[in-house]
Amino acid sequence: MKNKHSDNKEKLHDEELYQEETTQEQCECCECENCGELAQKYNELNDTHVRLIAELDNYRKRTIREKADMLKSAGESVLVNILPLVDDFERALQAIENTDNLSAAKEGVELIYNKFISFLNHNGVKVIDTENQPFDMDMHEAITTIPAPSEDMKGKIVDCVSKGYTLNDKVIRFPKVVVGE
Repeated sequence: MKNKHSDNKEKLHDEELYQEETTQEQCECCECENCGELAQKYNELNDTHVRLIAELDNYRKRTIREKADMLKSAGESVLVNILPLVDDFERALQAIENTDNLSAAKEGVELIYNKFISFLNHNGVKVIDTENQPFDMDMHEAITTIPAPSEDMKGKIVDCVSKGYTLNDKVIRFPKVVVGE
């Protein structure tokens, strides 16, 4: 009859054999040292992968934040450049109140107007030419039609009620025009 001690020895021996068999099953294609190296390499690559994903996520969040900041302050440079024009208008209004020479005041306002048009051109804003131009539905907004004053004015713009503007060749305000029919 077997004693309890010998049963435990057999169980331990059986467990060791089982562990050796499973280890051999796992490592049949290579030596155990190689498996350790592969496991280490796997852990390094996995760590690198996780870090790269985190870095990409941080980059994405940073670019979103930078875009939002850029949108908030996008018009800042334009507005800063308009402020001197506001100063010129204020000086012109004061000069108009204190002067008897209306032609000098008119000349001052024309200078400010020209300065403002130059500012718009510098920032890519251009006036859409309408004088004696053929009507183009993509570039003009017809508010009414009138009988053409001459035969060659049919289908052309007779009058411009409100100027239109483009910003870098994109229409930002259509000119309101009267078309000859």
